[in-house]
Amino acid sequence: MEFDKIAANRPDAATAQAAGAGIGRNMPHALADDAESSDLLDGAGRARLATASAWATIGIFLILALAGVYMMSIILIPVTLAIVVGMILGLAAEKLSKLGVPRVLNAVLLSSAVALVIFLIINALAGPVAKLAQEAPDFFQRTSDRLMPYLDRFKWLHISPETLQSGPMSVSTLLENSGNVLHVVSNSLTPAIVQILIFFAALLLFLAGRISLRKTIIMTFSRRTSRLNAIRIINAVERVLGFYFATASLIYAGVGVAMTVIAYVGGMSVPLLWGVFAFVASFVPFLGVTTMTIALAIAGIVTHSDIIFGLAPAAAFFAVHMAVENLAFPAIMGRQWELNPFVVFLAIIFWTWMWGAVGAMLALPLSLIVMTVVDELFIEEKTQPQLPG
Repeated sequence: MEFDKIAANRPDAATAQAAGAGIGRNMPHALADDAESSDLLDGAGRARLATASAWATIGIFLILALAGVYMMSIILIPVTLAIVVGMILGLAAEKLSKLGVPRVLNAVLLSSAVALVIFLIINALAGPVAKLAQEAPDFFQRTSDRLMPYLDRFKWLHISPETLQSGPMSVSTLLENSGNVLHVVSNSLTPAIVQILIFFAALLLFLAGRISLRKTIIMTFSRRTSRLNAIRIINAVERVLGFYFATASLIYAGVGVAMTVIAYVGGMSVPLLWGVFAFVASFVPFLGVTTMTIALAIAGIVTHSDIIFGLAPAAAFFAVHMAVENLAFPAIMGRQWELNPFVVFLAIIFWTWMWGAVGAMLALPLSLIVMTVVDELFIEEKTQPQLPG
């Protein structure tokens, strides 16, 4: 009986053969499916690897480009500054050309005007700077006497009146070490003179060959649409830079005049110098006003015995600057010129790290150029300029 049950449940030879045949027939299809899946996985892996390789190449190129920009700063700083200044003067150059002034004479006049403005500023500051240098010992002494009551509260600094009188932080020691400072300044003077010469030469040549350079850039593109886009972008960049900095110069000149009055009323020395510093610092968002406010606060505390009266010039300047940035600027220039504050802050930090103080001043115009190019490329329904002919 047990044998019959086992025999009944056992498949016969034909059934087993048929099942084996079915497995044999399905085996090639299964292997083919596995091979196809493996090929798909290999293709996806190769695509991911190609993408990673492309991004790695881009990253290496950016790192090398940044290193080149940093290493060639002695040449790139004056050339970039000349190009930015030349584009700012683009509107003035166009008006002079319409009046019939030749291009070379046009470039000479505008370059000479820039040099004259720089010379007048330096000449106006020569007297106040010399006076400040003469008063430096007395200023250091007043600073030490004024700050000692505050420094005594911080015992962990280990600063006492004797430290500021006979130690390494004393006035006499600082004056003795001024020779080393002058040595450093003299060593830096030659590269500065070279950069100034490069700047004026690049500015003159850029203004003289501005039209030819525009034509070369435009004709680089083979398609008519691309040429129209290039014309639109170049015109927009020159218009934005020219309008922005012409208006900003007038507004910040008012800030400089207000700072001069504040410094004079506040009893601070060389008010004109403070006014010029306020004018220049206003072109560096965030960092400029912060540095000016801190410097005014320190100078006011040193100048006046009453701390409230000493902090009054810094508070007045900060209030004037905030009113200008938040009320006057938007009202005159409109909201379309506004930049993202966080992006501007990152640009200032980056270019300050790359090129120092000049980089901080170039951060805003470079941000305006990038913003204008992005707007012209990605905002639709722009008015298309017409090519001649």
